[in-house]
Amino acid sequence: MTTAHPTAQPPGQQPTGLIAALDIGGTKIAGALVDQHGTLLHRVQRPTFAHDPGEAVMLTVHRVIEELAEDPRWSEVRAVGIGCAGPVDITRGTVSPVNIAGWRDFPLVAQVAADPAVLGLAKEAGLPPEQGVPVRLAGDGVAMAAGEHWCGAARDSANAICLVVSTGVGAGLVLDGAVRPGPSGNAGHLGHLTVDFNGEPCTCGHSGCVAMLAGGTAIARHALRSGWRPAARDAATDAAAVAESARQGDPPALAAYERAGQALAAGIAATATLLDLRLAVIGGGVAGAGDLLLAPLRRHLDVYGALSFVRPIEVRLTELGPNAGLIGAAALTTTAAR
Repeated sequence: MTTAHPTAQPPGQQPTGLIAALDIGGTKIAGALVDQHGTLLHRVQRPTFAHDPGEAVMLTVHRVIEELAEDPRWSEVRAVGIGCAGPVDITRGTVSPVNIAGWRDFPLVAQVAADPAVLGLAKEAGLPPEQGVPVRLAGDGVAMAAGEHWCGAARDSANAICLVVSTGVGAGLVLDGAVRPGPSGNAGHLGHLTVDFNGEPCTCGHSGCVAMLAGGTAIARHALRSGWRPAARDAATDAAAVAESARQGDPPALAAYERAGQALAAGIAATATLLDLRLAVIGGGVAGAGDLLLAPLRRHLDVYGALSFVRPIEVRLTELGPNAGLIGAAALTTTAAR
């Protein structure tokens, strides 16, 4: 039987062997084989064609699984963990990522469970064909939080928020020593907090969301509107290219990262005020900008985190880097997620 609930299985029912992990976002779809200690053994990745029809995006997921299944250790897999851009619905196993237009109430858990390579694992595990190996779903931010809490930058923290700053902005929460996905699996979805009442409309239906100021797409869009152009005529116009220009002192590029850091600081401060957090871990592709993002974030956090109990919050970079979501998706199939 497959299930979409991301919490750990009861004692005595934890999967043994390896875990197949999937990390699905608006930029890439990655897969990995992970052991019970959080060690990533094999990794594959394909680009997400986020504007394609939903079935075409799912075909890429199947191809990633197919590539993982070519590894001779595939037969040792006893569970599948999925971290996906949200919103997600862990009770129904469906996803509606803001940045993948063709997936609305898309039955991702059922689709993954029906993949031929995943179906074949039941025989390897000695399970009835109709039962199958467990398939767990979580939002990408929740998966990242699980990974960083298991064996990354938040492993020593009982109360933290972990952010995926990539195409958009996702986040997950660690409270009282455990990952807390909430009833739907979307707890901590900081990217869609409103921080600019007069801001741009967001694809989620609101305006002025953190993601519309701090996500990679938003950073590049703001820089371009402010007059930034990449050094080479045929160069990319993404957040990484903006970061490269910012390192050279380009004013519009620097301003775009200043704006992103300020938006993230506002969202983190609001969440920390509500939940009495002590740590914020920043991951995702945009985190590769380093101090271009973290310096304004910390500076603005000192302003927004004005209350005495918010001030101790520490900001750290991910320790698991681009593999945080994969390791976290694996963690959520084990007791490590407790």
